[in-house]
Amino acid sequence: MELDKSGIATGDTTEDKKQRKQFIVDCYGKWIIANPEKRIYNKSLMAFIEVRFLSVEETSGHASTSYKSTLAVTFLSEVLENAIVQKDKRGNLIADKPKPNVKNQARFSRFFVMEYKKANFGKIKLTVGELRGSGQKIQYCITAIENG
Repeated sequence: MELDKSGIATGDTTEDKKQRKQFIVDCYGKWIIANPEKRIYNKSLMAFIEVRFLSVEETSGHASTSYKSTLAVTFLSEVLENAIVQKDKRGNLIADKPKPNVKNQARFSRFFVMEYKKANFGKIKLTVGELRGSGQKIQYCITAIENG
């Protein structure tokens, strides 16, 4: 297994993906220690985005399949704070409905797909779910946009 200078596996084997998944979990653990409130204010959404266990679970599952997506997670604070929410021509937020047969999405009323352009890296996709009832914004998943 070959690692980059950050300690992230660069290959595509099952072992590499498993290592990247653990790297992401560890990255979130360090982030939570540094950010005990587990939330950051996003300027575009004009709301706090909270990080929960679901955030770690979804992101480690999706981002670990790609080296670049794993690397994107290392910019967590920057992405949460600066990602831009998509808006229509009238300036209204564009939101997607949760997928009907996805258990992890059932607690959300809608999802915002946001983007962050990281210099010398590329685009990073941030998916934020809005909880039914409370309206709290929860970080759902972060991945790199490979062809963007």
